[in-house]
Amino acid sequence: MTATKTAATKPAPPAAAVAADSHWAATQERLRNRVRAIAKLVICDDVDLRKDLDVAQYALRRINAEAADRPDDQTVKDAVAKAEADVEQAQAAFDAASTVLTFQALPRLKFEALKKAHPATEEQAEDGHDFNVESLGPELIAAASVDGMPIEAAREYLDTWSEAEAALLFNTAWDVQQTTRMDLGKG
Repeated sequence: MTATKTAATKPAPPAAAVAADSHWAATQERLRNRVRAIAKLVICDDVDLRKDLDVAQYALRRINAEAADRPDDQTVKDAVAKAEADVEQAQAAFDAASTVLTFQALPRLKFEALKKAHPATEEQAEDGHDFNVESLGPELIAAASVDGMPIEAAREYLDTWSEAEAALLFNTAWDVQQTTRMDLGKG
């Protein structure tokens, strides 16, 4: 008898036995309690603060590389400590001036229903699109927003922000729907 035949004719274990299996019960509990993927969009209009943070981070990377070559040099250790403090200070200033928008993946069926509610126009369909990004965008952003962004606000931002920034807003809400935190592992 082949392995395929054996597997096909092997009866399923009784549901009560499966439920009583403590390993499966613990695994199932962990799976039920998973939090859907989250993505953050950080908006900081102060380019000087962004530049200060970038410069501080670059300086820290450089001094850390030097510290790797001179692990016993106290002067380098002191420089690393100062660079770390500079990064913390620059990060705090950047964070204080930033607005963070948080998006969470929707349950799959809700996401699918949202896409179906916004079918592509005839022209969009001819171009190979499955849905209407213009009408879907504000609703997806609002639905995925953890911050409670209303649809009207999402529409306003998509209409008034620069093309690149509006695209980034939409893409953050879209991309979190595509996020996977699984792999096949090693067999």
